Amino acid sequence: MEKGLLIVVSGPSGAGKSITCKRVLEKRPEIQLSVSCTTRAPRTGEVDGENYFFLSDDEFNARVAKQMFLEHAEYLGKQYGTPKDYVFQMINQGKDVILEIEVQGALMVDECCPEAVLVFVLPPSLAVLEERLNMRGTETEEQTRRRLEKAKTELELLNRYDYVIKNDEIDNAADQIIDIISAEKCAVKRNLHLTRRLKEGETIV
Repeated sequence: MEKGLLIVVSGPSGAGKSITCKRVLEKRPEIQLSVSCTTRAPRTGEVDGENYFFLSDDEFNARVAKQMFLEHAEYLGKQYGTPKDYVFQMINQGKDVILEIEVQGALMVDECCPEAVLVFVLPPSLAVLEERLNMRGTETEEQTRRRLEKAKTELELLNRYDYVIKNDEIDNAADQIIDIISAEKCAVKRNLHLTRRLKEGETIV
């Protein structure tokens, strides 16, 4: 059985990563979403186990000590991590998995899983990014300012990614991610085994 793809979607806070990934899953329900763990409080409408697993600091640190995360990082004073077992189990079953995580965590995944496909989501502008953050109504003016400053730093890391999409329209952004997945499945580096199978007389279907 061929392994599935690991697709890492990240970018600045407020770029629209979550809603874009949600739309990808609506269009392609066979793709799996890995639910991350975090120590931040739930935002309005977020559901434990669906948007995130919301953990206390002690619970999170205990899982770090047991090496239960594929990656984990601190972002503006809160911790985030990707459960390791679920991701590898799905990939080994041939299922494609999307990780919607922070930039720092994405680069950690790239270090340990070089076969991962990294996608950076850009907002149309920093002004739009600020507007989206303010619309949440969950952060203070100081927290919003810190997120904007963090975003400027994260933009400098764009060259560490494989693909970039501009998220000015959700359906278009989701379609671009789906197109990236399709293109990666046709990449030569992922299909070198096909020449061996042909030489051995197999029919490729």
